Amino acid sequence: MNTSRAKVTSREFIDLINETIPLSRFFDFSFIELDRGKVSLRMDASDIQLRAGGTLNGPSIMTLADTALYAAVLSQIGMEAMALTSNLNFHFLRRPKPNPLIAEATLIKVGKRSVTGIVHILSEGNPEPICFASGAYSLPDDLA
Repeated sequence: MNTSRAKVTSREFIDLINETIPLSRFFDFSFIELDRGKVSLRMDASDIQLRAGGTLNGPSIMTLADTALYAAVLSQIGMEAMALTSNLNFHFLRRPKPNPLIAEATLIKVGKRSVTGIVHILSEGNPEPICFASGAYSLPDDLA
């Protein structure tokens, strides 16, 4: 995996998702790390993301994982809005408190037509993951 400088900046990525995925405006994302093929993305929790029992809801956690993986993909291939999620698999390991979450995404295979990666989700201040995800993105034909 090439660990040189990312092909997208954090500002470019946030602008892209806000423009092309309007739902992303409801999430408070910020980058901790943005390297080529490796991303740490923080999401502040809000009251609208809580569910019964005072825990964060699954769809918010899934959104964080997918967004971090998308950022990792674009860090490798550059600004390409049509890189699309083709698979996401989640394992919820423990109940998260309503703290900010950190997604650590790492690409494990970059091909001509798809990119595969893994994501660990942590509750800020706790080193044990609350969720593990693996996923793949399909790349547009014109990148092949």
